[in-house]
Amino acid sequence: MKRILKITLLLAFLSGSLLAQKIVFIAGPDSHGKGEHEHHGGSTLLVKAINEGLPGANAVLARNGWPKDSTILNDAAAIVIYADGGGDHLLIPHLAEIDRLTKKGVGLVMLHFSLEVPEGKVGNYFKDWIGGYFEINWSVNPVWEAAFSSFPDHPVANGVKPFSIQDEWYYHMRFADDTKSITPILQALPPESTLKGKDGTHSNNPAVREAVLTKKELQPVAWALERPDGGRGFGFSGGHMHKNWGNDNFRKVVLNAIAWTARAQVPKEGIPSTTPTEADLNALTKKVE
Repeated sequence: MKRILKITLLLAFLSGSLLAQKIVFIAGPDSHGKGEHEHHGGSTLLVKAINEGLPGANAVLARNGWPKDSTILNDAAAIVIYADGGGDHLLIPHLAEIDRLTKKGVGLVMLHFSLEVPEGKVGNYFKDWIGGYFEINWSVNPVWEAAFSSFPDHPVANGVKPFSIQDEWYYHMRFADDTKSITPILQALPPESTLKGKDGTHSNNPAVREAVLTKKELQPVAWALERPDGGRGFGFSGGHMHKNWGNDNFRKVVLNAIAWTARAQVPKEGIPSTTPTEADLNALTKKVE
């Protein structure tokens, strides 16, 4: 009997149906104005939704940056980062540790500004871990309404229906040279109005104009990576505006991705969650005196 139980558990694990995943959210300090870059509020909402919608999940939240006790990450199935990025990205002092974890197969999700890191060593790590990143003087960060009308046959897209939503959708991301293992989940052609500004680190450049205005290339703003080590990564360039977590499809993409990177089985209709009310969302925004 014990032998049968062991075999059953092993088969369940290998099939991805054993749902006992620990998912660690790391929220950086809140920034920007009220309702923007609500890292704590957005993470709190997602933690609750994952714990309620993914059977057996144990999602926990580390607030205000890198956890004081990083051993919390040792048994994680996936790590979700929702924080400001750039040169002082919270992962930069911990690259070796994250690389060790991803090489063990731990999933990694990067939301919004956490996608921006310096090119070179750090950017190369991001290409390995999640497939791409925001590179200054190459990627841009305009606010625009993106319309998503079709989706790939991929678990992260399960149950997602066509939708349009305004956000600070970063695009023209710097992806790995080999994109065979990268699946765009959300992609759209940005309007010409997003490239009206002068050339700058985050605003415009010749390469993005060629891609969007001349070649009319769809721009991935959410993508999934299956790594050679067996781990999974996901990048999502939206998440600037806290109110967008109230959009069922916007939220479902991210919840599906978190479950998928943790190697959980995503239901055909996606991870279910309750639509937060405006009051629910407001209660999760930063306090402004």
